[in-house]
Amino acid sequence: MATTNKPLRLAPGAQLLTQLGPVAVILTFAVLLWYGLTWLLNTPGAIERVLDPKGPWTWQDLFSATMAMERPVLPAPHQVALDLWSSVFDWPLDSPRNLLFHVAVTAQSTLVGFAMGTVLGLVLSVCIVHSRTLDRALLPWIVASQSVPVLAIAPIVLVILGSLGFAGVAPKAVIAMYLCFFPVTVAMVQGLRSPQVIETEMMHTYAASRWQALWMLRLPASLPFLFPALRVGIAAGLVGAMVAELPTGAQAGLGARLLTGSYYGQTVQIWSALVMAALLGLVLTAAMAGIEKLALRHRVQA
Repeated sequence: MATTNKPLRLAPGAQLLTQLGPVAVILTFAVLLWYGLTWLLNTPGAIERVLDPKGPWTWQDLFSATMAMERPVLPAPHQVALDLWSSVFDWPLDSPRNLLFHVAVTAQSTLVGFAMGTVLGLVLSVCIVHSRTLDRALLPWIVASQSVPVLAIAPIVLVILGSLGFAGVAPKAVIAMYLCFFPVTVAMVQGLRSPQVIETEMMHTYAASRWQALWMLRLPASLPFLFPALRVGIAAGLVGAMVAELPTGAQAGLGARLLTGSYYGQTVQIWSALVMAALLGLVLTAAMAGIEKLALRHRVQA
């Protein structure tokens, strides 16, 4: 009697545990390592400023001191969590002391720069694919542009745009665009060239113009290449927006929050801003992943 091998299907709870289990293990290890580094790095300062260097104290006293320093070398995870909670819930949303206020400022620059970089990348990739001259002339310079550190180019761009009267979101969005357009351009060049010869010859058989072939063949074929590049691009745009806030001495934004924290030695504030920036990056990339699933759902089903 013939038997059919059916794949095992786990219960929803077991599937969730399988997916979240490794993440929980790594997160637990990271938190424990963080506490260990906090104890190690804060010990000299705790002995010098909190405990009596000559007086009697136990290792429990030392551990408590390293975990509760006002200006630690490395803040403990619970200190960062408490600062995040206080920064988000103890102040109104329009207050500069609220981290969500700074998140909104940085997210605005990131999204504008991401949109600009995506459009620029798409235009450049279409030009490169349809012109050998532009392929040879543009692509090497596009690659070379990413060899210039953004920390070096950001002040120059901001000064030039400021002299032209651009202020606020625009200069920061340009820096974000500078980091966004490269992955989109490279991925789309590969994606637009991905159709097979038989498919392009079929378009010639139907006497399709270049633009018709682009719209009906090349663009649909390039979507699996585009969305991973968009996830990389939006994360890079967030970095660009935060870097652009540093040389301007901006009063708002996560980059400005990092800058003020470094000025006054508020390491807990610095780390809470970094954690919030990481969460913002996760939200933006998750949003792009959701859009990818919606855009490619029919392709996956097929």
